[in-house]
Amino acid sequence: MRVLITGVAGFIGSHLCERFLEEGFYVIGMDNFLTGSPDNIAHLFGNKRFHFIHYNVVNYIYIDGPVDLVVHLACPASPVDYMNHPIHTMKVDSLGTLNTLGLAKLKKSRYVFASSSEVYGSAQVHPQPEDYWGYVNPTGPRSVYDEAKRFSEALCMAYHREHGLDVRIARIFNTYGPRMRKKDGRVIPTLVEKALKHEPLPVYGDGLQTRSFCYIEDMVDGLFRLSVRENLEGEVINLGNPQEITILELAKEIIRMTNSSSDIVFLPPRPDDPRRRCPDIKKAKRLLDWSPRISLQEGLESTIKWFKGL
Repeated sequence: MRVLITGVAGFIGSHLCERFLEEGFYVIGMDNFLTGSPDNIAHLFGNKRFHFIHYNVVNYIYIDGPVDLVVHLACPASPVDYMNHPIHTMKVDSLGTLNTLGLAKLKKSRYVFASSSEVYGSAQVHPQPEDYWGYVNPTGPRSVYDEAKRFSEALCMAYHREHGLDVRIARIFNTYGPRMRKKDGRVIPTLVEKALKHEPLPVYGDGLQTRSFCYIEDMVDGLFRLSVRENLEGEVINLGNPQEITILELAKEIIRMTNSSSDIVFLPPRPDDPRRRCPDIKKAKRLLDWSPRISLQEGLESTIKWFKGL
């Protein structure tokens, strides 16, 4: 089977590409390196079942030969990235989604869209189930990402209903692990990098806001299962770790695990920053037979080791 993965040089994309190759797939990877890195896929160029296309998905896409599966991961994913590239973020999850859906329709492919827990916004329901519609500020600074993902979900379902396309939507919650960039801007790489340098760790607001962190190996397994299982047409499935932790607790744990002399410095809260973020994964357990296996401590050990090696 041939699979197209957009955003293949990104953090999640490069790991998912490896999984498909390990499972015997032929992978066509696509990336324009806006936030992804060639280093993440350099080791794959000798693999005869991997073909890379340097391309921006906001432009018309055509691939020679059959394509059995399209996985649309391309998009700046951290607040730093999507606030630095607000218009491109909206383009990649509007025009990019339209172009990849069009390719899937042409090739009669299965289609998997990488959405985000951000579609729930500042959720009023905890944990967040897939049938919760969200509470989102459509004009705030985070809206370029939140609303782009929500639009893409609507576009996917329109293609499913009008054209019968086999689409699946993954709502990805906070994911971490090796290959995250130092300057990614997301909380774990930021805190780990500062702790290893014995610099103050920034915590926004009172630090009592919660997140639920899923290790990359678990996330890739969930995405792979969502991609290959039969009879999931039109399904929207949360993928994440339901273990909640406050940002303040996370900062203290990273200081402990790195033996850092860092202090914690409290900064003004970020606009529209959700107070709680935790997935309801009953649906993933039922339909994918999936749940995270790797604890936060195990995942942090691996992640800290990665950052020490950079």
